[in-house]
Amino acid sequence: MATIDVKTVTAEPVSDTYYFDTGMYDTPNYGAVYVIDAPRPTLVDTGMGPDVEKTLAALDELGIDRDAVANIVPTHVHLDHAGGAGYLADACENATVRCPAVGARHLADPDRLWEGTRRAVGDQFKYYREPKPIPESRIEPLHDGDEIDLGDRTLQVHDAPGHAPHQCLFYSPGDDAVYTADAAGIYVPESGEIRPTSPPSNFDLEQCLADIDTIRRLDPAVLLYPHFGPAATGAKLDRYETVLTEWVERVERARDRHEDDAAVTEAVASSVDGAEPWPDEKAYSETAMNVRGVLGYLDARGE
Repeated sequence: MATIDVKTVTAEPVSDTYYFDTGMYDTPNYGAVYVIDAPRPTLVDTGMGPDVEKTLAALDELGIDRDAVANIVPTHVHLDHAGGAGYLADACENATVRCPAVGARHLADPDRLWEGTRRAVGDQFKYYREPKPIPESRIEPLHDGDEIDLGDRTLQVHDAPGHAPHQCLFYSPGDDAVYTADAAGIYVPESGEIRPTSPPSNFDLEQCLADIDTIRRLDPAVLLYPHFGPAATGAKLDRYETVLTEWVERVERARDRHEDDAAVTEAVASSVDGAEPWPDEKAYSETAMNVRGVLGYLDARGE
C-alpha cells in the first residue's frame, strides 16, 4: 500500500490529531479525513469510496491498528463525507459508525442516497463509488447534545441542518476545535478564501446562517474543515456569512435575467472567476451544483 502524506494539526491547543488529502475529484487540497489518535482512535469523515485505501494507509503510517479504531464519525451522509464508511467499517471490525440520526438509515440502506447523489452532483458522479451498506448493529445514531467519549477527550454533537438535514458539527472542548462539516463553507488554504457550498436538495440559507451562529456560540479557536484543513477561526465565520448571503443573492439576480433554470445554471457556472487552485472542470461542476441547490431553496421559499 502506498504511503500517504499525513499532516499533524499544529494549531494550538489541538493535540494528537492528523489529517490527509484524499485527492477527492482529482483536486488537491479539497477533501480531508481527520484521524484522532486518542485512547479510542477515531476517524472524522471518511471521504468517498475510492479514498478508503488512503485512509487505511494513513492509519498504518500513524501506527494505529485497524482493530483499535473505535469510532468512524461522518459529519453527514453526503458521499464525499460518508462514502467510505461501509468499506472502513469492514476493515475496522471493532469500530462503531456514529452518524447523525437523520442520516443513519441511509448508511444501512444506501440505495436512495446513491441515486440522490447521481442527481445532485452532475458530471462529478464519475468520481464516486457505490457505498457499501453497514449493518444496523454497527451504527449508533447521534442526536444534538450527545457526546462521544474518546478516552482523553470528548466530541460534543451539535445539529447543523442548513447544508443538509443530516449534518452535525463536532466540538472538542479539550482541543477548542470544531469539526465544521460543511457549515463553515469551503476553506481554500492556498489563498485563505472561503467559498460557498449550497448543494441540492436541502440547502436552506436561513438555517445555514443559524448553523454559523452555533459555531460562534461554541467560540472555538480552531476550525477543522473537511474542505480543507485546519485554520484559526479568526474572522472566518463572519466572512462566510457574507459570502453565502451574497452567493444566494447572485443566483437570485441571475434567475431574474434568464428564462429558465438551466440557463441560470449555465450562466453562473460559466462566469466563475478566481477559481484557482481548482481545475476548471471542478470549479464549473461545483458551481453548477451549488446554483441548483440555491434554485431549489428559492423554489421552496416561494420565489
